[in-house]
Amino acid sequence: YNAVMRHSERKPSIIFVPSRRQAQLTAIDLMTYYQSIEGETFLGKGAIPEEVAKIAGNLREPALQQVTTSGIGFLHDGMVESDWEQIMDLYQKGSITVLVCPVDICWKVKIVAHLVVVMGTETFDGRERRYVDYPIADLLHIMGMASRQGIDSCGKCVIMCHTPKKEHLKKLLYDPLPIESHIDHYLHDHFNSEIVTKTISCMQDAVDYITWTLLYRRLSKNPNYYNLQGTSNVHLSEHISEMVETVLGDLEASKCCQLNDDGDVSPLNLGMIAAYYYVQYETIELIAASLTAKTKVRGILEILSHASEFGNLPIRQGEEKALKILARNLPQKLPESAQFQDPRTKALVLLHCHFGRKALSTDLRTDQKRVLCDSINLIPAIVDVISSNGWLKPALAAMELSQMVVQGLWNKDNVLLQIPHFTKDIVERCEAYQGEEPIESVFDILTLEDDVRTDLLRLPDEKMADVAVFCNNYPNIEMAFDVLDSDDITASDPVQISVKLEREVDDEDEEEEDIDEAQFGKVAAPLFPKEKLEGWWIVVGNTKTNSLLSLKRVTLRRTQKIMLEFMAPEEPGDYNLTLFCMSDSYLGCDQEYSVPISVAVGESDDDDGDDDDSSGGDESD
Repeated sequence: YNAVMRHSERKPSIIFVPSRRQAQLTAIDLMTYYQSIEGETFLGKGAIPEEVAKIAGNLREPALQQVTTSGIGFLHDGMVESDWEQIMDLYQKGSITVLVCPVDICWKVKIVAHLVVVMGTETFDGRERRYVDYPIADLLHIMGMASRQGIDSCGKCVIMCHTPKKEHLKKLLYDPLPIESHIDHYLHDHFNSEIVTKTISCMQDAVDYITWTLLYRRLSKNPNYYNLQGTSNVHLSEHISEMVETVLGDLEASKCCQLNDDGDVSPLNLGMIAAYYYVQYETIELIAASLTAKTKVRGILEILSHASEFGNLPIRQGEEKALKILARNLPQKLPESAQFQDPRTKALVLLHCHFGRKALSTDLRTDQKRVLCDSINLIPAIVDVISSNGWLKPALAAMELSQMVVQGLWNKDNVLLQIPHFTKDIVERCEAYQGEEPIESVFDILTLEDDVRTDLLRLPDEKMADVAVFCNNYPNIEMAFDVLDSDDITASDPVQISVKLEREVDDEDEEEEDIDEAQFGKVAAPLFPKEKLEGWWIVVGNTKTNSLLSLKRVTLRRTQKIMLEFMAPEEPGDYNLTLFCMSDSYLGCDQEYSVPISVAVGESDDDDGDDDDSSGGDESD
C-alpha cells in the first residue's frame, strides 16, 4: 500500500504476488485499507464510477465485482475468459489503476505500468515441500513492465524480499544475465526425433548436431555451469562424446533406437511413435513396459497418469489435503502406492474427477484442462504401442478411454449423459419411457415426437437448442466393407479388406448447395477444454484369441475409403474375425461387424513344378 501511494502518483500499478489466493486477498486488503484511511478509491481520473460499476456487475467472480468498483482488479490463470478481457480492458483504458497478478502469469499478461511491485520473491513448491525463489529471468521480465513507452520518462519497480537476499538479488538484477543452454536436459527427445527423420544416422552425426547449438558455444565460455573439467579441445570433445554416448545409450535401453558396433543408429517402432506424437521417450518406455495383453481401462488410466508429461504439474500449498478429500469420494480407489504430493497422482485424481463431473477449485480446474489436453495426445500413442504388440482388448480399452476424456464420462455411464444439460433424472425418465421403442441412444432422442421430447426433457428453450446442436452433430456413420479375393485366401498370405465410411447427412442439409465440409467432424464436447475434430480407428481383430490384425486411424469429412491389410492365419480353416469402427470422441457410436474368412492350405515349397505353375495361373486370374 505504501509503495503504491508513494511511487505511483495515481498512475497505473501492477502488483505481483506468489499465488492466485494471495492476489485476491491483496486486492481486497488494498481496497479496505485505502477506504478506511482516505475514504477514496483507486479509480482513474477520467473513470465514471457508474460505468465501472455496471461492468463490474457483469463479472462472474463475486470478489472481483467487489474490488473493481474501487479501481482495483486481479487476474489469475483460471479466470473466465470474459472476466479476463473486461479487467484488461478497464486497466488499459485507465478506469482501474491497480492490477494484482500471481507471478506465474507474468509472461501471459502483455501490459505495462508506471510502477511494478513484487511482493516477495519466493513461492511454495508442493513437489519439494519448500519455498523456492522466483527464476531470475521472471524477475527481469517483471521489471521490464515498469515504464510506459512514450508516456513515462522513467519507470519504478519495488521488490520486497527477505533482507539476507537483498544483496544477492541486487547483483543478479544489476549485472548482465548470461543466457545458458538447457538443451542437455532435453537431448533425448531431440535426438530421437532427428534419428527418426534420418538427420542423425551415426554417432558422428549426433556430435555434429551438438556443434550447431548454443550449448556448444557456451561450453567453453562457462565450463563450471556444464560440469566441464577444462576448456581445451580435448576436454570439449570428450565431454560431447560422453554426452552423445549416454543419450544414445538411454534411447537404446528404452527401445527407441538401435545402435550397432560401427556406431550407426537406426530408429525403432517406439521411437517413431514417440516422435510422431511428440511424446517424451521416458513416457513411451513406461507405456511399453507397463502394458500387457490383459490391461483394462483402469490399468491404461493409471499408465496414462504416470506419463512424464505430468511430472511438472504444480502442487500448491494445501493442495495435498484437497486431493485426499477428492480421492475419498471417487468411484474407483486409487492404487495403494499413490502419494498425494506426486504430480502424477494429482493427474489421476483430476482425470477421475473429470469422468465423475465433480466440481473443482479454480486452480485445480486450470490443471485439469492441461491434463486433458495432454491426455488426448498421449492416448493415440498408447493405442499404437498396443497395436504393435497385436493385442485387441487393451487397444479397444484405450479407444474407450479417449471417448471418456473427451466427453467427461465413465465408459459404463449412460451414453445419453453426453448430451448437454442431461441429468440423471432426465436419463431415468428416458429409461422409464414406455414407447414403441426404448430410448437407448442419441439417435432415439431425435426420432421422438416434439411433445414427448419436451415432456421427457423439461428444459427451457435455450437449453433445448444446445441439445439440438449436439444431437445434429452426433455422427451417423454408414460403414461398408469387402474382403478382396475372399475365395482365394491361403495360409500366411496377405488379406485385404476394403472399407468405405460415409457420413449420413440430413436431407435438409443435403439440399443446401454450399455445405461447408470443414464443419463436418467438429466434436460437440462441452467439458473438453479445446476444439477437437473427430478421429476414427478402423480395427480388424480376432476376439477369441485377443489378437489385433490391422489398425488404421482416419479423420472423416463426408466419405473415406481405406484398405486394411494383414497376414492370414498360419493354420487353414474357417475364422470369424471382427471389424470395429471406434470413435475417439463420442460414446455409443462404435460399430462392429463379423468378417468370416476361409483360409485354404498354402502351396508348400516342396511341391512339384506343375503345382507351382497352376498356382501362378490362379493368381493371374
